[in-house]
Amino acid sequence: MASNHGRFICLTLGLLFILAQTVSYANTSKQARPKALEQPKTYCNPLNLDYAFTPKMDYSENNCHRSTADPVCIMYKGKYYLFSTNQYGYWWSDDLGKWNFVSHLFKVNANNDQVCAPAAWPSSSGILFLPCFSEGVKMPLYQSTEPQKGVWSEATDAFPLTTWDPSLFEDSDGKLYVYWGSSNLYPLYGAQIDPKNGYKPVGKVLDLMKLQPNLHGWEQFGEDNQNGTMDPFIEGAWMNKFKGKYYLQYGAPGSEWNVYGDGVYVADKPLGPFKYQAHNPFAFKPTGFARGAGHGSTFVDKYDNVWHIATNVIAVKHKFERRLGLYPSGVDKDGVLFCDTSFGDYPHKLPNATKDPHSQFSNWMLLSYKKAATASSSKEKNDPSLAFDEDIKTYWAAKDGKPGQWLSVDLGARKNVCAIQVNYADDEATLYGKATNIHHRYKIYDSLDGEHWNLLVDKSTNTEDIPHDYIELSAPLATRYLKIENVEMPTGNFALGDLRIFGSASGAAPQMPQGFTAVRGDKDRRNVTISWKTVPNAYAYEILYGVAPNKLYSSLLVHDANHYDSHALNIESPYYFQIRAVGESGMSKPSAIIAAK
Repeated sequence: MASNHGRFICLTLGLLFILAQTVSYANTSKQARPKALEQPKTYCNPLNLDYAFTPKMDYSENNCHRSTADPVCIMYKGKYYLFSTNQYGYWWSDDLGKWNFVSHLFKVNANNDQVCAPAAWPSSSGILFLPCFSEGVKMPLYQSTEPQKGVWSEATDAFPLTTWDPSLFEDSDGKLYVYWGSSNLYPLYGAQIDPKNGYKPVGKVLDLMKLQPNLHGWEQFGEDNQNGTMDPFIEGAWMNKFKGKYYLQYGAPGSEWNVYGDGVYVADKPLGPFKYQAHNPFAFKPTGFARGAGHGSTFVDKYDNVWHIATNVIAVKHKFERRLGLYPSGVDKDGVLFCDTSFGDYPHKLPNATKDPHSQFSNWMLLSYKKAATASSSKEKNDPSLAFDEDIKTYWAAKDGKPGQWLSVDLGARKNVCAIQVNYADDEATLYGKATNIHHRYKIYDSLDGEHWNLLVDKSTNTEDIPHDYIELSAPLATRYLKIENVEMPTGNFALGDLRIFGSASGAAPQMPQGFTAVRGDKDRRNVTISWKTVPNAYAYEILYGVAPNKLYSSLLVHDANHYDSHALNIESPYYFQIRAVGESGMSKPSAIIAAK
């Protein structure tokens, strides 16, 4: 009897302990919990825009996907306007965070593009807008003083020059210029144009510059600048004026490559002569989740901060499958234009005052990289791990797009979650062009034990198209498991590539990497091999480099490796490098700056 009584007491105490734990967890869930901010103070690349699906042409006939590229962002009357390729309209924003779409159809060119690689400029007479031309079709130059309402008129019904990838620029003296070019043979061109004479050129059309891949490694064609199947392309002209200097920017070597970047030449006059800036490319992001930072535009926000918006590369369903990324930028005291792509696809602060461009990073680390994942179902070759591999080219896909399909991740321990990015993939999509009535609907749950779940984010009634949805929490949430459940897909299967979780973990930051070296090629000075010793609890390494010890403006984020080979250097420049280890609990101290041997 005594023995049975003892077992009964133990069983009772055990049940009471389990009940107490359940009640404790339930009580915790009823306490004030972080919520998704309706107006986030941060953003994350790729930008969460309602990207159109591609037109039904040869490159999407049997492989529907979203895409845009060649962005132009300008500020007009206190609002930001964003134009890009084949979007059947454009966006405006008050804060660079929330974007509002304006449907508007402009004239199509001979390639049937509903705007391609356009030019836009906030001139003294309103926004001027010029789509990319093609041979045999004259395009209007549009004008608007009410772009938020979608009201446009034609400044001229036939712009007198055939301009691929045009850029417009009005100088402080009121003179108007156009720059253009998209070719692997011909240069960039420029001319002054006269609004009083049908926008015809004033004087000669000038050849301004050409690519020199034999001198500039980053201009070499191909992935990692190592695919010599053809000559590189120059495109995407853009002009800014800073402190009396003219900065002619251009994209190279090809939109489908991870090394797609933007370079710059500088002059004292709007039509040159131009000189290649030593720090080039000034916008470059060949590594990380959202790769590529080419064919973009540079603009100044309402707080006098400089930004660069550019094209990110996916290139899976088609070589021109692309997105947009926004990066803090600046011009230093020596007049050097730079773009800060350091952790350029992690959460960054939206502008609310004049800031140092290097201070915009949130310092939230990636918590979900290569973590254990499960799902309700998976298509063959699309398993759950592909949603946590930091590769935008891969994705997990459920077997269908029905409600209830889910994906779950175990962060490995309790972590402080600050933000979540939900990157949808276009798996078996069946849409073409722009659909303004589609939306994604989902729920995100969190759990401490993987069994008891709390609703964290509820977008089951969402009415917006959010292919790269970004959620910032009102405060860090200490949790271990996260699960996203499909409620409704606009088209195709429930597919994600990736579900990215940002925040911090307890414990010490990684130690500084040792054995750091940078050795340039003996036969080809465009090449450099960077190496270091691996560090425990580091999931990546950030390498900063530049043409002077105080100008380490370029960056690389390398995962799961202790070396990196770059072919992107300029032959005539010296280079300096610095490294730090990246872990979930933070970053190590930076190493000493070394000169490449």
